[in-house]
Amino acid sequence: MTSIAKLTRRCVGILILSMFLLFVVNIVILVVVASMQTPGIGPWTTAGETEAALQKTETGYILSDEMAKTLKDENAWAVYIDNDTMQVLWHTEYLPAEIPLQYTIADISGLTRGYLADYPTFTAGSEDGLVVVGFPKDRYWKHMSPSWDYDFIKNSPYIALSVIGINAAVIFLIYVTANTKLLRSVRPIADGIQALPTKSPVYVKEKGLLSDLAKDINRTADILQSQRRDLRKKEAARADWISGVSHDIRTPLSMVMGYAGQLEENPQLSEDDRRKASVILQQSLKMKNLVNDLNLASKLEYNMQPLRLEQVSLAAVARQCAADFMNADFSGKYPLEWRAEEDLPACVITGDKNLLRRAVNNLLNNAQSHNPDGCHIMMELYTEGSECCIAIQDDGVGVPEEKLEKLKNTPHYMMNDSGADEPRHGLGLLIVQQIVKAHHGEVRFSSAVPHGLRIEIRLPF
Repeated sequence: MTSIAKLTRRCVGILILSMFLLFVVNIVILVVVASMQTPGIGPWTTAGETEAALQKTETGYILSDEMAKTLKDENAWAVYIDNDTMQVLWHTEYLPAEIPLQYTIADISGLTRGYLADYPTFTAGSEDGLVVVGFPKDRYWKHMSPSWDYDFIKNSPYIALSVIGINAAVIFLIYVTANTKLLRSVRPIADGIQALPTKSPVYVKEKGLLSDLAKDINRTADILQSQRRDLRKKEAARADWISGVSHDIRTPLSMVMGYAGQLEENPQLSEDDRRKASVILQQSLKMKNLVNDLNLASKLEYNMQPLRLEQVSLAAVARQCAADFMNADFSGKYPLEWRAEEDLPACVITGDKNLLRRAVNNLLNNAQSHNPDGCHIMMELYTEGSECCIAIQDDGVGVPEEKLEKLKNTPHYMMNDSGADEPRHGLGLLIVQQIVKAHHGEVRFSSAVPHGLRIEIRLPF
């Protein structure tokens, strides 16, 4: 509906602008044409100049050569009528034969107002007579009754505005009548297009001027609905498969871990065999964690993991994770440094405490697993604006810029198919992003200086 209203307003705006521009263009054309029709040497001006250039001599009247040339260029003729005798005392060469040489007062009145023998005539009076200049019959049109009602002249601005208003109303009526059917056809099309992203079924009646477009929208809607059904089936099958594999693998994996633990503690075995059993136990534990991560990532992706919301102190979560990590570092290869602001606010948010702890632990484990030779790890807690930030930074091998961009923009479980020897960022970081996203936060990746990796969790509080 909003699109139709905008389209209607736009069309009406274009119509109004077009009428305004048309009005302005017409005024400009009128002014230009009027200025061309009233040059400096108009017919009345020519008559006046002829009277001024006509000189009386002892032998008669003489017209200056310059004025005679002007009249000849205009194909005009001129006569001089005496006041007393009403006879023509002088005339130009090539005077038309039908032009009389004797006049009456009525003749003078007629030629002054209009024509003489169908020639448009213009006069200029002198002290002793009257100069009459005639032009070709098709040169000028003269208004025979140049009188106007004063009330009409006084009301002419209102009359002009009324005419313009009536013209605009007629044009607008024609526009609305002509486009009503089109707008009726556009409305369901626009509604159908707006409904496409809503995932609801869409059907547009295939009639009217835009029936072909309606058919295309209906086909598109059918394709989208079919794709959504197929996607839901695939997502359900994928979630069921992951859940089934996670469930089926737990029992045999628990048995492997149990027997490996017994073999590791069996004093009758040699040291080498017990070490092998220890390796089996450690790898089995990694497999168990991987299965748990896979199951959790699937649940978070499809919003199947309910959040147990409560008031959580991020500072307490971060300190607990740091303490657990330091207690588990028996080798001492991963010293952890804790930094926090002295006047740090409470940083209390509404969230799932266990999931937030899982996210922070995953970042610490990520720094450990990607630096097998050991590294220094720094955990920092600070605030920026309305966000509480937990940063994990290490000075290990780091990540090249190329892979850092992938880390920012690629789903992490899709990364690193190039080889098994390269560091792989997998489900652990994916789960971190999913958990933070569920808490309306953000995860940022950057290179540490001079080397290493820095990952920040930013959560609003």
